[in-house]
Amino acid sequence: MNAKTHPGIRACFRLDYPGFSLDVDLDLPGRGVTALFGHSGSGKTTLLRAIAGLERVAGGRFTVNGETWQDEAEFRPTHRRSLGYVFQEASLFPHLSVQANLQYGQKRVPQAQRRVSLDQAVALLDIGHLLDRKPARLSGGERQRVGIARALATSPRLLLMDEPLAALDHALKQEILPYLERLHDELDIPVLYVSHAPDEVARLADHIVVMAGGRAVATGPLGDTLARLDLPIRLGEDAGVVLDAVVAARDEQWHLAHMEFAGGRLWVRDHGLPLGHRARVRILARDISLARTPHNGTSILNTLPAIVVESVDDAHPALTLVKLRVGESPLLARLTRRSAHALEIAPGQLLYVQIKAVALVG
Repeated sequence: MNAKTHPGIRACFRLDYPGFSLDVDLDLPGRGVTALFGHSGSGKTTLLRAIAGLERVAGGRFTVNGETWQDEAEFRPTHRRSLGYVFQEASLFPHLSVQANLQYGQKRVPQAQRRVSLDQAVALLDIGHLLDRKPARLSGGERQRVGIARALATSPRLLLMDEPLAALDHALKQEILPYLERLHDELDIPVLYVSHAPDEVARLADHIVVMAGGRAVATGPLGDTLARLDLPIRLGEDAGVVLDAVVAARDEQWHLAHMEFAGGRLWVRDHGLPLGHRARVRILARDISLARTPHNGTSILNTLPAIVVESVDDAHPALTLVKLRVGESPLLARLTRRSAHALEIAPGQLLYVQIKAVALVG
């Protein structure tokens, strides 16, 4: 299949700087949110700048759902790439109102090519009450929401987000994340989302690219990739998996909801979601214990049968990471090597996972 008809996002770049090189060859989904994840200095932002045309990479190739932005014969400059770019800081024009900032973004796009209206962008980010204000009268979270709306007002074929929540405190992050989820659910615009925050990735991403040393060391669907044990980048206390689930039942007496996933059901705190609603649950490796038989008389609500897939030594010599499968779904468990030895952990072994905590993340 040639670049002209290639579905999805194709990115091939090699760029050398003193002490750093970017070398990636990626084939990514053409819809949903793809997270570019890794520690500072791993090459995430450099890759995003190459995609935007802000870094001119000789010999690079980039296509978005069949539209070529760069190859051996052509380099489309940034202003001719149908993209929206959201930075850590909103960078709004201080002398313009919110309304005028949005209109400035929209003016870049000919009338016939506008696929996202100003009204739609305003509604998605809930900024209608801010339109007459100048940026100086906005909170940090409000400025970032306006910056995202301005990027959407350009009707992009691709939305680039470079750690858009990094400059915000925890409370403001929690304020903005629901709006980012709405973009994911309501707009058919692929998003490349740079982050080093596992909680953001768990909540927003469908696909993940793990970056290290300027290279993509892993890429794939979020759940399966987070469960891999061979990655050179470890998440430490944040190691775990994200499962897609649906609200199957509710225990109103105890304020719990039963979440059904491809492998069983889990009790979580009831957040008031309606029956049938799809959501994600995040289970950290540190919140799972293992047993040979199911236990009664315990405070742990969630016990499920699982099959051991593999195990590896963890970062500390006292610890082991174990990958298991519950039905079709992967789980990770962290336990001491002493416990793993006592359980005689081995691939194919039937064990029972006891899940101490499950977080509903979106």
